[in-house]
Amino acid sequence: MVKCRTAIAMLLALGAAAFASESGELSYRAQKSLENGKFARSYGQLERALLASRKEADLLSEARILLSMAHIRTLSLDFALADSLVSIVRKDALDDQTAALYSQVKIALGNAQGKYADAAKLCAEQNADSLKKASNGVQATFYSECAIAQGALHKTQEAQEALKMVGKRANKNSGIYAWTEARIADLNNQATADSLYQVAETRTIQSNRPHMTATILYYRGLLAEKKNAELAKDYFLRSKNAFELMGLPNNAKRSTK
Repeated sequence: MVKCRTAIAMLLALGAAAFASESGELSYRAQKSLENGKFARSYGQLERALLASRKEADLLSEARILLSMAHIRTLSLDFALADSLVSIVRKDALDDQTAALYSQVKIALGNAQGKYADAAKLCAEQNADSLKKASNGVQATFYSECAIAQGALHKTQEAQEALKMVGKRANKNSGIYAWTEARIADLNNQATADSLYQVAETRTIQSNRPHMTATILYYRGLLAEKKNAELAKDYFLRSKNAFELMGLPNNAKRSTK
């Protein structure tokens, strides 16, 4: 069984690969901080890692760290800064793994802003051979974002094909598969959306992914608003509290209803 970690954890793990380097050690610490839901600390460690990578004149390490920082800013709903960080990545310095991550970060940023057509275009432009050389976890996250973009555009066949790839690269019992399936259903106004979100919520709690759990609660709140105001209020409050404890004010504000 493949355990699919979040894309940001994949990025930080890559940065930590060069363990003997200062930038690698700082990236590893940032990964651990993020896994514990300490976003601000993780980002600060990445800022220090970025300076170290530049001191080391390591363009690949610099790119990975910048992408990690951009992904954290995307998760924090700070889209302008996320975009500015991606824009300074030296694409000519990327290996196949990091090139796939570069595309995934840009697609995730597009999806987070509701720019689904732009995200789907990036999916179509991705080099298939390069993507195959990336790890299963990276591929699963890439296909998840593409499935969501296609689902939002009501391209059912393309979305389902991408969802199948998530299952092949991760596992159908994984949180990322459940989340992707639920998000597609929601974007297509399907009655099964909330029950699928409930499954995804359970799995993200089990795998200790608090950001994703709080995000799912937010979307469950939006669905519940139409039928049960008290239930929606509970979902939003739980989501808001979780984001506040993670130090994510933009997310907490979005969940304030």
